[in-house]
Amino acid sequence: MAEIMQFFSDNMQMIYIVILMIFVGVEVIGHVPAVLHTPLMSGANALSGVVIIGAILVLLDTDPGNYLGLALGFVAIVLGILNVVGGFVVTD
Repeated sequence: MAEIMQFFSDNMQMIYIVILMIFVGVEVIGHVPAVLHTPLMSGANALSGVVIIGAILVLLDTDPGNYLGLALGFVAIVLGILNVVGGFVVTD
């Protein structure tokens, strides 16, 4: 617990910046007209497709004993696929 508190106290400015980025991102995306949401989702789908391909390539080159690398690659593939499918469902 002391290590976690030390991490937070050492990185307090970065935590504030991340929280501010979240609020600014929500405000910017919230004020985008409905006409522009479809192109935004298309861009997100394209980026997620690149993430999926990259994760597959990394998994193919990962040592079978590297469980952390395999788990992170699997999570990247699953989250990328969920984002692509969700984008198609929302824009359809």
